[in-house]
Amino acid sequence: MAAFAIEGIRHAIGYAVHPNATRVMLLGAGELGKEVIIALQRLGVEVIAVDRYADAPGHQVAQHARVIDMSDGAALRALIEAERPQLVVPEIEAIATDTLAEIEAEGLAEVIPTARAAQLTMNREGIRRLAAETLALPTSRYAFADSLDDLRVACNAIGFPCLVKPVMSSSGKGQSSLRSADEVEAAWAYAQSGGRVRLDRVIVEEMIDFEFEITLLTVRARDADGEVRTQFCEPIGHRQVLGDYVESWQPQPMNPVALGRARDIALKVTDALGGRGIFGVELFVRGDEVWFSEVSPRPHDTGLVTLITQTQSEFALHARAILGLPVSTEMLNPGASAVVYGGMDARGLVFEGVDEALAVPGTELRLFGKPEAFERRRMGVALARGHDIDEARARASEAASRVRPVAP
Repeated sequence: MAAFAIEGIRHAIGYAVHPNATRVMLLGAGELGKEVIIALQRLGVEVIAVDRYADAPGHQVAQHARVIDMSDGAALRALIEAERPQLVVPEIEAIATDTLAEIEAEGLAEVIPTARAAQLTMNREGIRRLAAETLALPTSRYAFADSLDDLRVACNAIGFPCLVKPVMSSSGKGQSSLRSADEVEAAWAYAQSGGRVRLDRVIVEEMIDFEFEITLLTVRARDADGEVRTQFCEPIGHRQVLGDYVESWQPQPMNPVALGRARDIALKVTDALGGRGIFGVELFVRGDEVWFSEVSPRPHDTGLVTLITQTQSEFALHARAILGLPVSTEMLNPGASAVVYGGMDARGLVFEGVDEALAVPGTELRLFGKPEAFERRRMGVALARGHDIDEARARASEAASRVRPVAP
């Protein structure tokens, strides 16, 4: 067993693929997980990457790749008992979180940031009730529905326009924007098809008239004295289409009053969740007003931009924080990201125009290595730095447009 004791201020990181290895199990091995794995391996950590399908992006770089249904509690427990990681790090929502709570209580592994945080944030109901009812944070008005009839009542109570989302989903899946009662039935059907876990329950949210939406990456990490303290990255602006981000930029300009309120909200919700690691806190902003939207206790897709803007990307921050190491949220330059979509349903895509994309000044490219593409599946991201966010956004968009997915 590795000499690894998070509760102690001083601890050693074991040598990978050795009996003394520090072993981290990542539950979810998509593009975000892949970058976390790379960051962990740079610190000598041995990683077990777990996903629901073979050859996921993180599988391609981890020392060990495993395929299971992570919502199956028995399968998840069996894998953790077999692999014996010191840390279990959820990277997606569709996980048997009750099993994680048992694993944590039994001392088999430490769950990042905590099992309770994984339970609350997997379900929109849990995190919304924590934010609005327990912490009294400003949020949109909301209601829950368990049937089509309940949904009609809830939508009428909240008023149109409104948003309907599965309580368990991500990346815009199953989400609808409703303008009238005529759209309720279709929204219910779409929500049932888009949830990460089959659960006939949705949330209806008031549609706030905001100026912009931000992700405030919030890091809970130990300082040089071993005390957990909170640091914030510069706010990230982003644009969404059908609930899924298509571009992001950092820093998002905002006035000092709103920024202070955003940080206060992020501090309160992450303190309530506890643990160590990075949290993607999503907020709506209009003038000086700020509303809490959602929080993910892990790197956020809009935070891919930090690969080109910060001394330590959100992935490096997460890796350091979960290992109990000091972090820095220093920003280097303005930057932007733009998504590269599959554009078709196919397996084994190839990408043309990579040379053309990287000819755009100040750009980098990440192609995720997903074995199967869909029309709107995110297959890569273009990154760009600039003198300001306008230049960075233009460069990232241009680079992304030059990448051409081609069927084999």
